[in-house]
Amino acid sequence: MSSVLRARWVLPMTRPLIDNGWIEIEDDRIVSVGSGARSGASDLGHVALMPGLVNAHTHLELSWMAGLVPPSASMTEWILTLLRVRRAGPPGGPAAELRAAREAARTMRESGTVLAGDVTNGLGVVPALAEAGLGGVIFHELLGFNAPDPVAMVKEAWAKEKGAGARFTHFEKRAPAPFSFSVVAHAPYSTSPALITEIARRRQEAPLAIHLGESQEEMEFLRTGGGPIRETLEELGVWSDAWTAPECDPVEYMHRLGYLQPGMLAVHAVHLSDDALARLRRAKAVVVSCPRSNVWVGAGVPRLSHFYAAGVAVAVGTDSLASAPTLNLFDELHEMRRLAPDVTAAALLHSATRQGAVALGFGADYGSIETGRRAELLAVEIPSGVTDVEEYLVSGLPPGAVRWALP
Repeated sequence: MSSVLRARWVLPMTRPLIDNGWIEIEDDRIVSVGSGARSGASDLGHVALMPGLVNAHTHLELSWMAGLVPPSASMTEWILTLLRVRRAGPPGGPAAELRAAREAARTMRESGTVLAGDVTNGLGVVPALAEAGLGGVIFHELLGFNAPDPVAMVKEAWAKEKGAGARFTHFEKRAPAPFSFSVVAHAPYSTSPALITEIARRRQEAPLAIHLGESQEEMEFLRTGGGPIRETLEELGVWSDAWTAPECDPVEYMHRLGYLQPGMLAVHAVHLSDDALARLRRAKAVVVSCPRSNVWVGAGVPRLSHFYAAGVAVAVGTDSLASAPTLNLFDELHEMRRLAPDVTAAALLHSATRQGAVALGFGADYGSIETGRRAELLAVEIPSGVTDVEEYLVSGLPPGAVRWALP
């Protein structure tokens, strides 16, 4: 089945915006893109056609915590609150957890997201993604600062991933995109060096990811071995006297442990220095920025302008509803625009589409409007009088402005 969509603007992401553009589609694939008159085209009117968005970092299984973990002045305080809420469990039990994840995934899809990098500890809410029409990467996250047998732990995690993948096949048929699976470490302060190294050693095709350089407490812990994170680990009864502070920044620490690999997703990166950012760039790693979450958890404000100036690849995430008011990537872009007025709107949009798709390993099919890509296209209403369409798209969209161009 073939069709041609025409719109006032087309945003390919790999080349400049097209005025009065059209897109020819056959069997859900883009076969050509152009501008000007085109016979037989369906005119969508005063809209901008753009690729579906990519939420490179979220935690759907925490969706039931919306409103239960308030903003905090410090990262460790927020973590302790989250752990208390999580231990108590969702009101209504596991069924309520899945219902919340399904609703969160549905709202992600409705607000324009096509791919997600979803972090899970238990794999229980994985079907919610495909049921909502989302694809992406399932990041099975491991924690264990005092893990007694890292080899067995990682082996078991991969066995669970493969089991989930086998059970997932019938859900995946309803999704617009495929899924891949990865076993990853949570953070340098919650995962032992041996466990991080074993995870890296057993990496498969999907990217590695890790929360990195998120808070000043993390930076202090890696430099000195002390501070609030040390106190929290002791309070939780998971401290290991065998651990020695690496006395370096988080990126160097990941390098020493073999985790700094091409494509690694360094999530948050709030407190990374310019030198650390340059090292990520040389390693072909990716920064995933979630600025609303960073402020919510007391980690601080990410140095967005420095990310882009350093030339490191930048993708966008929302984190979870335990640390952000919505999972809407247009809301995240609005905050990014506020924090980094010097970064071009085109660069921000590229991060939330093309770069996110590449970061998750789906760049051959998603994230841009060009021949061969999947036709997962958004149509965004643009008010008359708007002259800078890209700037409008990152400046806060009204409800109802976004829809999928194809049913």
